[in-house]
Amino acid sequence: MVQNCLLPGHFLYFVVRKIREDMKAIQLTAYGDSSVLNLVEIEQPVPKANQVLIKIAATTVNPFDIKVRSGVMKDEVPVHFPFIPGSDFAGTIEQVGENVTRLKKGDKVFGIAFGGTYAEYRVVAEKNVSLMPVNIRFNEAAALAVPLNTAYSILIEAAQVQAGQKILVHGAAGAVGSVVVQMAKYLGAYVIGTASGKGIELINALGVDQAIDYKLQDFTTLVSDMDIVIDLVGGVVQQKSYPLIKKGGKLISIVMPVSIEEAEKYGVSAQFVDAVATLEKMIFGKKLVENGKIKAQVSRLMPLEEAAEAQDFLSAGGINGKVVLSL
Repeated sequence: MVQNCLLPGHFLYFVVRKIREDMKAIQLTAYGDSSVLNLVEIEQPVPKANQVLIKIAATTVNPFDIKVRSGVMKDEVPVHFPFIPGSDFAGTIEQVGENVTRLKKGDKVFGIAFGGTYAEYRVVAEKNVSLMPVNIRFNEAAALAVPLNTAYSILIEAAQVQAGQKILVHGAAGAVGSVVVQMAKYLGAYVIGTASGKGIELINALGVDQAIDYKLQDFTTLVSDMDIVIDLVGGVVQQKSYPLIKKGGKLISIVMPVSIEEAEKYGVSAQFVDAVATLEKMIFGKKLVENGKIKAQVSRLMPLEEAAEAQDFLSAGGINGKVVLSL
């Protein structure tokens, strides 16, 4: 005789959860303000060939995440809903797919991905994942992933910085700006940075040769004959920078299109940089971090569940360093 055996509700849930391997994630199901971000529980991804499954310990809030969420970039960067935001990660390899040879289960790693990092797990191609610097924590590694890649793209790929060159960095105390300053100093440049308030203290501590408080000082009267201007602010700041560059110099922006007309007028070159992530850039940055040449700047640490509040905090502006979401 077969006994009628019914599993208790909580035990049945446990069994289903173990089979499905669920995870927590932040999703958006429509464009809008931060209220469209919702904490959900979804099925955990599984790595395919050449991929690794990362148990995420930390991710960060980037301006790009907010632009994607708001819909202002839906023509350039369309997303399919539901969509998990997030551009960077630090964590531990949980599982590897076939043909993965460089990384193994248990490795501490960091890197960049398009979407999907506001979650407990993320599958990433092995080629896009770097071992973490051995001398920092997960929160710091996550805070450095995008800035290290972007600074390399600006300084080494686009600007081709040489020792002794004079560089003006607008927004030097920001998450990317602070790493640009440190990497530029490592490359031997004379660095001038603009910031305000506590940002002035920060960039001085990072080793700028000259700090300009843009709220109290007019940078256009304080600098001239720059070899390179790095625009991390945009707007009128970029417009006022072209005359400050010497003939043959460069203006590089990551925040808005450059003006070819203004560049030609002053005999300089201008370039908008789309910082494509590569393993080479991450490994270069990793070595600088391990050698003490670059330090992470974490402005605030918040739990994943407060992703909406974290995005609003970043949107308010005036932040020096990264807003990190900890898992």
